[in-house]
Amino acid sequence: MSDVVSAGLVDAHHHLWDLARPPQPWLDEPAHEPIRRTSGPDDLRATATRTIAGRRLESTVVVQCMPSVPETRELLALAEYDPLIGGVVGWADLTFPALGDLLDELRAGPGGGYLRALRHLVQGESDPEWLQRPEVERGLEAVCERGLAYDVLIRDHQFRQAIRLAERLPDLPLVLDHAGKPPIARQDLAEWERQVRLLAAHPQVTCKLSGLITEADHDGWTITDVRPVWDVLLSSFGPERLMFGSDWPVCILAGGWDRWAATVEELLHGCSDGETQAVLAGTVTAFYGLVPDRAL
Repeated sequence: MSDVVSAGLVDAHHHLWDLARPPQPWLDEPAHEPIRRTSGPDDLRATATRTIAGRRLESTVVVQCMPSVPETRELLALAEYDPLIGGVVGWADLTFPALGDLLDELRAGPGGGYLRALRHLVQGESDPEWLQRPEVERGLEAVCERGLAYDVLIRDHQFRQAIRLAERLPDLPLVLDHAGKPPIARQDLAEWERQVRLLAAHPQVTCKLSGLITEADHDGWTITDVRPVWDVLLSSFGPERLMFGSDWPVCILAGGWDRWAATVEELLHGCSDGETQAVLAGTVTAFYGLVPDRAL
């Protein structure tokens, strides 16, 4: 691992979009008005000025928003020339019979070497066994065969799917986005905790420390609301399977980069230097196989 990343901060989860490009219909919701604007890498650079544990932002993983192969192509092309982006989590139809060929095509195209994982918005699927559909499992096998990982985006009531996925495809590296969206605002974490611990029992699963403040009361949350989630994640996964993510610019809805960064820094109090290194850079770099030596 290079000195750049080992001494710096790697953001495991953020988004980029250009409103002049393919539309983002989800931004039309009234609650999303504060983030209804183009957000590019330079905007993140300008925003992410607060350090965490003395570390400044050095590298990122950009994650798809739309179920769109063209969006994935654009993110890969952007990664090719922007040194901030160390990896891309893209989208492709997991049920597509020729998914393997499509993944090979993406990886052979502009920026294709930065494709590290796929993600699907399972949180929006009504089928309680969507991840267990035979055609989906075949697609995920193709992902695994190409050395890619899979980002698991579920809500707190969908853990059973993720657990069965980990059981059925033990060789597929999985990362739980946003800690499975714990119901922080409801202050009812018991079932979420039980399910997290079951999922964490599978060693190929890591977890993103991201998206928590948007699951809390956007205007009234404090670190007291977030700390019980952190305690469960730390004891379940350990720092070597936890990775910091900003979920920028979505985090703007509940306080933004600075407030989340300050919260993470406080949560890390009491962790050793090695544990802090894992959460802030080491886990994400190892999981996604990031190339850390791109000059900023």
